[in-house]
Amino acid sequence: MYFRKITAFVLSAVTVFFCAFPFENNTYAVSTSASAAILYCADNGEILYEKNPHEKRAIASITKIMTAVIALEYAAVNNKEVKFTSEMSAIGSSMYLKEGEILTLMELTKGMMMVSGNDAANAVAISVGGSKEKFAELMNQKAQQIGMKDTHFVTPSGLDDENHYSTAYDMALLCSYAMDNEQFRNIVSQKSIKVSYVYPENKTQICTNHNRLLSLYDDCIGIKTGFTEKAGRTLTSAAERDGVRLIAVTLNDGNDWNDHSALYDYGFSLVERVQLSTKYKSIDVSVVGSEQNTITVVPYSQAEATVMQNDINKIEEKIYLPRFVYAPVKKGSTVGKIVYTLNGKIISETKLIANSDVQAQTAEKHWYDFLKLRL
Repeated sequence: MYFRKITAFVLSAVTVFFCAFPFENNTYAVSTSASAAILYCADNGEILYEKNPHEKRAIASITKIMTAVIALEYAAVNNKEVKFTSEMSAIGSSMYLKEGEILTLMELTKGMMMVSGNDAANAVAISVGGSKEKFAELMNQKAQQIGMKDTHFVTPSGLDDENHYSTAYDMALLCSYAMDNEQFRNIVSQKSIKVSYVYPENKTQICTNHNRLLSLYDDCIGIKTGFTEKAGRTLTSAAERDGVRLIAVTLNDGNDWNDHSALYDYGFSLVERVQLSTKYKSIDVSVVGSEQNTITVVPYSQAEATVMQNDINKIEEKIYLPRFVYAPVKKGSTVGKIVYTLNGKIISETKLIANSDVQAQTAEKHWYDFLKLRL
């Protein structure tokens, strides 16, 4: 189908706020104590702050984000019951699971993410993958799917191994992916959670989240802490304000709570969720095969996008519509679309739909008109 394209600058009612720190100099506007760090906008992929973002480093227990993602996606199909065995035991942080205890995969994942249980991570890995080694293969496959190009997983828990590493950037990608999972998001946003056992019957365990940022920063909605001697303190977090979601990752950072808070204050001063206005409130499109010559199309919904505040007035809108449509046309059916771009990149779009029904010309009327023309 051939389309005509109408281009115009968006007339936004939003007042542009000029920040004291221009985006081009963002790496100098804030600083962190981390060896590697990133502040990432999950809505549009913008990097708002970075420090050695692609440096491969030990990541400790933030590894369990990937373990939880795989567990929850598996549990959505088969929330199997997991019996804890001796081969699932582990050193370090623990849920203190005992041999013979049984939990569903979902409950096991809840406890793992709250208290960073290495025993729970092993239980997930062995129950889902058959072994920790096979589960690591699943982890690396998922990493490739997400786009984590500088990551390699060996353990489900994050215990130190020279071949187990990731980067601040890759972990931001993982966090963004994980936070799109509603079940994952509901777990990591809670300060404590009740875990229910299948066996012993009626046994429950209250697990408290290690992520203190949930209490220290009002807009924090997750995600996960970590620590080993090799990795140092590692922290991934997410914060949401006025429809904007940001992800912060710091690796080997002794001042991570304060650094994440400062990064978010800085990031939320730079980006904004805006409603995208259009100069085309309605458009008439030619109709073929009907007594009605045109049909009016209107936007289906209000388009929105997260953009740098200094870029709001650079957004362009493009209208895509066919030269004509064939009757019949049903009210509400899609006829075209409005696409919003920034620097050539699509940032949002909305459908253009028919505002009314258009009836097709009847066969009898078509034949009558034909005879009139012949006579």
